[in-house]
Amino acid sequence: MTTPCAVRAVGVVSALGCGADETWPRLVAADQSCLTARDDLVPGRRLIVGEVRAALPALPQRLHRYACRTNQLALVALGQIETPLRDVMKRTPADRVAVVMGTSTSGVASAEQAIAHRGPGGALDPDFDCVQLEQGGVAEFVAAATGATGPVYTLSTACSSSAKALASARALLALGLCDAVVAGGADSLCGLTTNGFHALRAIAAEPSNPFSVNRDGLTLGEGAAMFLLTRDPGGIQLAGAGEASDAFHMSAPDPEGAGAEIAMRAALDDAAVPPAAVSYLNLHGTGTPLNDAMESAAVHRLFGATLPCSSTKPLVGHTLGAAGALELAFCWMMLERWRDGALPLLPHCWDGRTDPALPALRFARVGEAIALTNRALVMSNSFGFGGNNCALLLGADER
Repeated sequence: MTTPCAVRAVGVVSALGCGADETWPRLVAADQSCLTARDDLVPGRRLIVGEVRAALPALPQRLHRYACRTNQLALVALGQIETPLRDVMKRTPADRVAVVMGTSTSGVASAEQAIAHRGPGGALDPDFDCVQLEQGGVAEFVAAATGATGPVYTLSTACSSSAKALASARALLALGLCDAVVAGGADSLCGLTTNGFHALRAIAAEPSNPFSVNRDGLTLGEGAAMFLLTRDPGGIQLAGAGEASDAFHMSAPDPEGAGAEIAMRAALDDAAVPPAAVSYLNLHGTGTPLNDAMESAAVHRLFGATLPCSSTKPLVGHTLGAAGALELAFCWMMLERWRDGALPLLPHCWDGRTDPALPALRFARVGEAIALTNRALVMSNSFGFGGNNCALLLGADER
């Protein structure tokens, strides 16, 4: 694709805080103090989670039927792009503004609560509306909140959902089907997800420890990220997107990482750049034995052992359907702070114990920046159940 895809604004909320100014200092300090413990999600088990502790706003009364935690998180992130979005919509017809969202849980937590507190005869709380539970409800809510009437849909491909939403948004702009897109993802903690991963024995006892010889699973989290994308040139661009569907197994990844490599190569081809042009890679980095093994193999084949990389999931948890957008937002924060030839890196948070069974990777350290001038490209990986893989590239010229 040669059509520009400018990132005009980004909103974000996670366990690290609300907005870039609150998030960034904790992110680059590898601050895990925002993680919390919950004992109400899986019976008989204490879990470390990346829960958003900030008070969340109530939805406007006109949108009350969409009232669930996932949409509240979406509303927080949406509020941070409100001004530039309003400016775009002043000169763009509403039917030329699209909404593409990614989620995996939608309002499952609200449904769980409604079912647990059924009234006489099994009646559900009148405040519960099935649209809260629908996967498509997240995009429908964002469209209703913004007034966008162009294409509106939600993608749900497990942990790559919102990365694929951004890839889809880029395609909508390139195809001329709209002039602006609100794209991103939102997901909230719920019993269904946590019990599912618990049944798979995939949840770590302590904060996740990706790529360590001591890794024993993931940490779950919640959050949201919203992007405003347009066809304007310049600034930070969504320069490439690559997708693959290897369908190796319902939950386990291809051990060789073939689908992951295809997605990364496709993103490079889309941006018309070689692997050497990439300055940093945000790893999917779940901390599970199989995912880290396949990703390290794929990354090492493509980039070798010198590209700075890291996983941010030990800081916010694995936010599932929101992870792709949230982690790309972290990469956007890096590029926003690229000054005087120094690109700050997102640090890899782990115990430093290398797994000799994994191909070597070059993990970024706390406080590290790399000397870089002229052009920066950063990649972010997202890999989901069923082999739903996506890699995204953000690019910018030196500011």
